[in-house]
Formats: sequence, structure tokens, C-alpha cells
Amino acid sequence: MTDTRDPLCSADAPILPLSLKGAGYTVAGQTLLQDITLRIEAGRRLIVMGANGAGKSLFLRLCHGLIAPTAGHCDWANGAARPQAQAMVFQRPVLLRRSVAANLEYPLTLMGLARAARRETVEQTLERFGLSALANRPARLLSGGEQQRLALARAWAMRPQVLFLDEPCSALDPSATRIIEAMVAQFSEEGITIVMTTHNLGQARRLAEQVAFLHRGRLIEHCSAAKFFAVPETPEARAFLAGDLIW
Repeated sequence: MTDTRDPLCSADAPILPLSLKGAGYTVAGQTLLQDITLRIEAGRRLIVMGANGAGKSLFLRLCHGLIAPTAGHCDWANGAARPQAQAMVFQRPVLLRRSVAANLEYPLTLMGLARAARRETVEQTLERFGLSALANRPARLLSGGEQQRLALARAWAMRPQVLFLDEPCSALDPSATRIIEAMVAQFSEEGITIVMTTHNLGQARRLAEQVAFLHRGRLIEHCSAAKFFAVPETPEARAFLAGDLIW
């Protein structure tokens, strides 16, 4: 099925670029993110990398607005994040205790779509992502791969301008991972901006157009994927790509 819709139709004006200026996050006296400055442009696939504990998930939450910076700024274009224009999918999908179809319909209801439009969008989404046979099944009884596919499909149905993905394939087998990667690539082709964390170097090489590399809560590299994988500038990035432990 071919989808020809405009991914920006969920908002009156573009919310990107997103500019982080000296952004940091401190809790209980511990600084977890510090002095992060970068600009997330529309239409790109930005892969966020770094060792465990580098601050990748916190970075996504900061961008998405789930937490507020305790230092610096996170500024959307036109001065407003407009929640309906962005979405986030977590490492462990957050699904309602409802059917697959109801999980797709609920956020559309919150967005104020009329019933007929909701039903049409749900049917379109089920068909698009091979979920029609699962429409009436309880979402929380799906396999891990099916749950992640549903979470991504639900995000897509909201027509976001930007989609934040936190390690969406970390617990999936190779077959499910290929499906999720194909979905992410499709979203990007439709104009949805992707900001995604991953610890999988192969996946990063397949999906990244740009790379942001975090180390100990700091952004120490931000460049094209081609440059990062060919000639990383910092010793920490070189060690990470070589598979060495970095702290």
C-alpha cells in the first residue's frame, strides 16, 4: 500500500529545527547531561551513540520534552513543541490494556479526529504494517517484535514531524530487527525526521545519516555518518568503534 500523505499535516507550521544550546540536566546534585549544543534539522536520520550510561536515553527525553533542562535551552522552531507534531517510542513499548486496534485509535481520539477519520486511519495503519490479522488481539499479549511494530505504527498514525526512538531493536531477534529497520527507513522516506539511539554498530551504519556521540553526558562528536565511521575525531569514539570499553 502506498501512502501519499504529508507528514506535516498534523501541525500548522514546522517545529524543526530543534536547537539545543548548552543544555544540561542535573538531578540530586548529579550532572547527567552537560553543555550539549547541536541543531536537529528536518528530514534527517540522526543516530545517537555512546557507551552505556553516556546519557543517550536522557538526551531523547530532553529533546522530546519529558524532562526539562536544568541548564541551557531546547528551542523548537516557532517557539512551540506542539506535542501532536512529535512522538517517541521507548525500548519497552508502552501499550494500553486494549486491543491492537484500540491502541491505534486512542491517541487519534486525543488528537480530536472525528470517528470516521479515526476508523479510516486505523484500518489504513493496520493494513500498512501487516497488523490486520492482529487487530482484535490484546496488545500486551503480542510478541516483543509485534509490540514494537505496533508502537511504531501507532506513532506513524499520529503523523509526526519528528520521531524519537530509544533502542527500538535492543531485545529483538534479527528477523524482527529487519522489520523495524525497514519501518524506520520508510518513515524517513516519507519526510519524518528520525532521532534514534542504538548500541548496535551495524544498525547505526545502515540507518545513520548523521551521528551524535555522547560520552559521560557530553556531546563530543556530531557529524555525518560517513565521517564518523571513517575518521572519528576523538579517542573515545575510536575506542567505541573498535569495541573497547570506555568509561
